[in-house]
Amino acid sequence: MGDQVSKPTDNDFQGSGLSLLSTVDWKNERHRRSIMASLVKGVYVLEDDRRKKRQGNLALAPPWWKFFDFQLQEELIDDAGPSIFADSSTFGAVYEFKPKSNNYYPKGAPKYVIAFRGTMLKKDTIIRDTMLNINILINKLSHRSHFDKAMQPVENIVSGEGVSVRDIWLAGHSLGASIAMLLGRNMAKKGNFIQSYFFNPPFFATPMKRRIYVASSWFKAALTVIIKDNEERRHSEDLFYGLCKWEPKLFLHKSDIISAGFILHFEVPESMENYAVGDVGRLASESSFMRLFMYAFGMEDYSEELHLLPS
Repeated sequence: MGDQVSKPTDNDFQGSGLSLLSTVDWKNERHRRSIMASLVKGVYVLEDDRRKKRQGNLALAPPWWKFFDFQLQEELIDDAGPSIFADSSTFGAVYEFKPKSNNYYPKGAPKYVIAFRGTMLKKDTIIRDTMLNINILINKLSHRSHFDKAMQPVENIVSGEGVSVRDIWLAGHSLGASIAMLLGRNMAKKGNFIQSYFFNPPFFATPMKRRIYVASSWFKAALTVIIKDNEERRHSEDLFYGLCKWEPKLFLHKSDIISAGFILHFEVPESMENYAVGDVGRLASESSFMRLFMYAFGMEDYSEELHLLPS
C-alpha cells in the first residue's frame, strides 16, 4: 500500500531537498508537514539500514531526524513472540525533540513524535505488511500486535510527569497512517486530541464518480434509518460526534486510488449540508455499506471502520 521504493539514493538525506530547510518556523504549516514527512521517511530508512546491515557511520537513517533536532528514543519492532509471521522489522519510531539551545524551546514544536512507515514489499517484510493491509480491509487492525506495541509509548508518554497530549504528534504514511489513525481515534474517544499528520492513508471503498457517490450516500443514509434502531443510531452518533473535535491533517493525491476516497468522503457530506440536508450527509458518513450489511444480519461484532472520520 503506497509502496516505498528503497534505493540508496532515495535514502540519502542530503539529496532529498529537505536539507535546504535549515531555518525552521514551527508556526509554518509547510515546515511542520515537511518535518513530519522526514520523520516518517526516517522509519523507512531505519528498516532499510537493518535489512542491509548498515551501522555506525554507514547508517543512512539518523540525518532524517537529527537535522531537525530530534533524537531517536525508541524503535518499534515487530517481534511479537507467538506470531510465526513476526519479521523483526522496524515499523515505527518514537522521536524526542531536543533543540540545540536549552534556553529556547520553539513555540508550536512537539516534544515527541511517533511515526510509522508504510508497506515495504521486500523479502523480509512483504508477508507481514500484506497481512496488516488485509487487517485494515476487514477492520481488524486493532487486534494485531502492531497496534498494542504502538499504543504503549503513547500511553507511557501521556502518563509521564510534565507531558500533555498536546506535546505528542502522530505521523504515518499509507499502512503507517492507518496505524497512527487508529491510535489517534482511540485517544480522541478518551478526550485526548493528538495532532496528527497522515500521508496517503488507505480508504477502502469502491472508486466511483462524484454523482454516483452522492446517490450512494443518499441510499446509505436511508438504509441507516431503516436498518438501525434508534438506540443503535444514537450509539453511532455518539461515537461519530466524539471524534469531531479531533482534526487530523490528511495529505492526499487525487490519482492515488488507495487514499483518494477520502476526498469524496469529506466533500460530499459538506455539499449535502450546503443544501440543508446535513443530517443525511452525517448519516451517510457514519457507516459504510459493509457495516450496514453486517448489522442487518446481526453481526454486531463488526468493528467500526477506521476510515470514517467526521472532520
